[in-house]
Amino acid sequence: MLIEFNVGNYRSFWERQSLKMTTDTKPELRDQNTFNSGVSGLPDLLRSSVVYGPNAAGKSNLISAMRFMQKFVIFSAKESQEGDEIDLMPFLFNEQGRSLPCEFEVMFIEDKVRYQYGFAATHDHVSEEWLFAYPVGRPQRWFARKFDPKTKKEDWAFSTKFTGPKKIWQEATRKNALFLSTAIQLNCEQLKPVFKWFQRLHVIKPGTYLHPGFSIDQCLDDKGKETILEFMNSADLSIKDIDIETRTFSDKDLPSDIPPAIKKELRKDLADKKFNKVKFLHPVYGTSNVVSLPIEDESDGTRKLFAYAAPWLDLLNEGRILFVDEFDNNLHSKIIVFLLELLHNSKTNKKNGQVVFTTHNTSYLDQKFLRRDQVWFVEKNEQNATNLYPLSDFSPRKGEALQKGYLQGRYGALPYVSQVEIHGV
Repeated sequence: MLIEFNVGNYRSFWERQSLKMTTDTKPELRDQNTFNSGVSGLPDLLRSSVVYGPNAAGKSNLISAMRFMQKFVIFSAKESQEGDEIDLMPFLFNEQGRSLPCEFEVMFIEDKVRYQYGFAATHDHVSEEWLFAYPVGRPQRWFARKFDPKTKKEDWAFSTKFTGPKKIWQEATRKNALFLSTAIQLNCEQLKPVFKWFQRLHVIKPGTYLHPGFSIDQCLDDKGKETILEFMNSADLSIKDIDIETRTFSDKDLPSDIPPAIKKELRKDLADKKFNKVKFLHPVYGTSNVVSLPIEDESDGTRKLFAYAAPWLDLLNEGRILFVDEFDNNLHSKIIVFLLELLHNSKTNKKNGQVVFTTHNTSYLDQKFLRRDQVWFVEKNEQNATNLYPLSDFSPRKGEALQKGYLQGRYGALPYVSQVEIHGV
């Protein structure tokens, strides 16, 4: 469960910005769009949050920030070497930003324990890293490290509540890797729930489509295919069956016009690889016949919904968290409403999965569908830096027409379009 995500000095974010999944005290949609975390002292959490804003205001960078944090946690200890550069982009519109570390922090719940984990890093080293745990309500600082630029050494602190061969894990941690990642590689049991949270997180890289591989794999099993079919047809797509043809690679799969040398390399790389060809079977009206269409001939919306089918069902069944940019790209708004209604329904989302998504579609700005604390905005300030803020900052009235208010500029985060004269047009 996600409680809060913070980011600073990363891409278009300069000062620290926070996205919170905690609810305010408003009662609307409390039985659908919110849930109790099961942790004493915490407010209820939101099942979804949506981020609005003009192009180039920072929506995609918010998703990228969470994706970087996840990848660095999972791979920093095993997919880099001493001296490798950390692939970071600080805020470039302030001279200080180029030399200061990028900062990431997340607060979450895993296995009924609340955690607060974060780190700061430059291109060549991790400058800070910290983890607080709340197993009995009060915070325990399990570990902290901080790089001293004067001595070029790191200061470390460990709690007595954090057990295991800490000295060995510390000495094995490279300056360009995280202690969390390193300790996990060395089989630290106590940190496994923290690492597992990042593994269960699903962040779709901005500018890319979700690959249908997970949904295809599910369809290889009769029961899994039946569930995917039910999901697709619940969105009124009228698909009678899904046919998966598995075959090994052959020369027929290579374009005929590629150079022989490249063809030889591809033949070597793809030899014995298996490929799945997907076809959707559609009923012919008034008959018992079907029309078989390869997935490539289906609409963008159908292909995208199929790609989401297994991950969305997994999110609902396993309580996962999804970050996705331009969620409704190539999907009709009614399909998005269908997906979010599954998410907001406690009967279909028993494990309390959560989604954070960006969009330009203002039709979701309806208080009958979203709570006021589920809506966030981004806009650039005079420093060209992204500000992230919630709709609740404006204290909109119950029943207020949010879509109209947003389009009229009441909440900001709208593109500024000036009158221009283009010669030759």
